[in-house]
Amino acid sequence: MKKQTFMVLLIILAGCSGKERTDIQVTKVKRGIFMEEITDQGTVEAVNSISVSAPTISYRYGALKIAKIGEDGEEVEKGDTILIFDPSEIKRSIIQAEQQLEIARAEYEKLKSTQQSEIEDLEADLELARISQEISKINFETSVYEPEATKKEIKLKLESATIALDRAKEQIENKKIIHREDLIQKSLIIKQLTSTLADANSSMNSLFVVSPAKGIIIKESNWMTNQKWVVGEQPYSGSKVIELPDLSAMRAEVKINEVDISKIMPGQRVEIRPDAYSDSIYEARVESVANLAQNKDYKSKIKIFPVQISISGNSKKLLPGLTVSCKIIISEIPDVLYIPIESLFRDQMTQYVYLKTGSGFKRKEISTGSVNTDFVVITDGLMEDDQIALSDPFLNKEEVKEKNVSSNKSTIGTK
Repeated sequence: MKKQTFMVLLIILAGCSGKERTDIQVTKVKRGIFMEEITDQGTVEAVNSISVSAPTISYRYGALKIAKIGEDGEEVEKGDTILIFDPSEIKRSIIQAEQQLEIARAEYEKLKSTQQSEIEDLEADLELARISQEISKINFETSVYEPEATKKEIKLKLESATIALDRAKEQIENKKIIHREDLIQKSLIIKQLTSTLADANSSMNSLFVVSPAKGIIIKESNWMTNQKWVVGEQPYSGSKVIELPDLSAMRAEVKINEVDISKIMPGQRVEIRPDAYSDSIYEARVESVANLAQNKDYKSKIKIFPVQISISGNSKKLLPGLTVSCKIIISEIPDVLYIPIESLFRDQMTQYVYLKTGSGFKRKEISTGSVNTDFVVITDGLMEDDQIALSDPFLNKEEVKEKNVSSNKSTIGTK
């Protein structure tokens, strides 16, 4: 009877108490400098950057069409060709303008030759009129002894010759005025065609866009497709097509929640870790904090503040648009105990850890202080080098997974 009662008690105890697992990882309570920090995602950008836009050309040359464009991330030197637009339409305009200008110049020279011939003919007529007037004048002067009727006739011939001479002179002057106006008109046509040709040549040169400085190519987005510009697309004159960032000075912009912004100040140390190169860390400093809040997005009422972070040095890995993790060091607390966040457990009233003892693990209530993304400060309940469990030793593996998810959510909510 006693044996049966003892077996029943063992079964009840086994059902009421959790079985301690043996595959539990442990960690030590450490003492050292604890960094209070805020970590958020940011985007790398160049401090200085040059925008390259589509050239401004006349509408008579038709729409601009991209014939060649550099690739994203391509390194270029000052003077390298980075963008070419289709020149076929302007080539036709240049050929047409050259032909018209050649014809206009030929017509101008022909007109000058014709005018010169006309003036020479008029000057010959003038000379004949002058000779005729001179003969009439001599005849009049020698007609002293002629009858009165003859003298009158000679005098009339002299007057007629003088009128003819004056008329010939006036005709030459009038013709020269007309010729001058005709040449001016032809000259204006030549000047206009010359200007048109010069504009066409200038527009042709502007289709071959060169880099104004050393840098890397970052293609802008076509606002109609929301995709990067590609060959065959037709940007408007003045549209931004390429950005040339100066990689010698880089910064990151991170948007900090309004709850934490009061902790951020210029000069604070920052650790930059690119998502694409997680093994690389770059030193940086908070450069400026925006004075005005923004909505996180158009659907959200959450307010954020843009923070500019200046990155020390330069690296080919830090390209504009790269996503980085920015760990802003708020403060450094010396000589404190701290443990990993995953070793901290909570219920409705208390915080606790599982302390390793000679016989296994026991639950130990603790008090905590500051928290960062990885660790939490211990203010009471543990000693340096105490060993604690990184997971609940009394849960099976499935329960551990569920507990970790719940614990992580709770931890995130307390930051």
